[in-house]
Amino acid sequence: MGPHPTVAAIRLAVRRVLHDVLSSSADPHPVVLAACSGGADSMALAAALAFEGPRLGVRSGAVTVDHGLQDGSALRAQEVAGRLRALGLDPVDAVGVTVGRQGGPEAAARDARYAALDAAADRLGAAAVLLGHTRDDQAETVLLGLARGSGIRSLSGMAAVSGAGGRYRRPFLLLDRDTVRQGCLAQGITVWDDPHNHDPAYTRSRVRHEALPVLEKSLGKGVVEALARTAQLSRDDADALDQWAADAQADAAGDDGSLDVRRLATLPAAVRRRVLRRTAIAAGSPPGFLFARHIEEVDRLVTGWHGQKALNLPGGVAVLRANGRLVFSPS
Repeated sequence: MGPHPTVAAIRLAVRRVLHDVLSSSADPHPVVLAACSGGADSMALAAALAFEGPRLGVRSGAVTVDHGLQDGSALRAQEVAGRLRALGLDPVDAVGVTVGRQGGPEAAARDARYAALDAAADRLGAAAVLLGHTRDDQAETVLLGLARGSGIRSLSGMAAVSGAGGRYRRPFLLLDRDTVRQGCLAQGITVWDDPHNHDPAYTRSRVRHEALPVLEKSLGKGVVEALARTAQLSRDDADALDQWAADAQADAAGDDGSLDVRRLATLPAAVRRRVLRRTAIAAGSPPGFLFARHIEEVDRLVTGWHGQKALNLPGGVAVLRANGRLVFSPS
């Protein structure tokens, strides 16, 4: 008798990713880590890696990150590490981080977590780090992007492969959260439910427990799947536009990095604004502080020119139109 259907689906998703890692790795026995909080999604991921990895010759380990945001969190991280070792994973790392305040509590925790995962992957020589994000997480990410109003890239959600060199892999993006959690139950895996996931102070928690249920009640159960599909379609479009913008930037840029206004003016707005954003970032403007309104102001130097003075962008970058060119420089 084979495994429970949900367990089989989980293992297949992980096996496919491991095959992909093996095909792109020079090491025939690469190290692959599961990032695990102790929750159902990441414990299902860790269990599947522990099952599939050895069968493919993959050295399978895990990392759990203690954000230090709750009493007893360090002890809980050690308990999670113990459960991961009991699954047969090795190496297993429990890492403590200090969460700052930049960008709000959720963004600060995410930044600290990924920095810790990057450091652990480097320390352990990992070819890949697996993340347990599900299709439901993807739908929530799309809704959050829609609420920010920050363009098609924010609607493209999380990529199946991301990070430097394709380090991060998300095997569960095509699986819904219920399937993954049923897989945990079927295997009798002990899980811990982070109270932050139910705390209405966190935006994602409100989307999960308030916004999405209302949408599903009004529009039907297909909302999550449709939002996840929107993410993939948006990602394909954004990738194409980004490539177009990279080519257009190379065509419009002079030796000093300034841009030819006439060539910019012939581009569609979506491509032109991407060129302007790319150029501003290359000049030193930090992406996290460079908003759509900044790029719109720069765009008016191309489309609504009437002798404006230089614009000042975040990061101390000035943009000036002179002699038919846009010049980006430290102000």
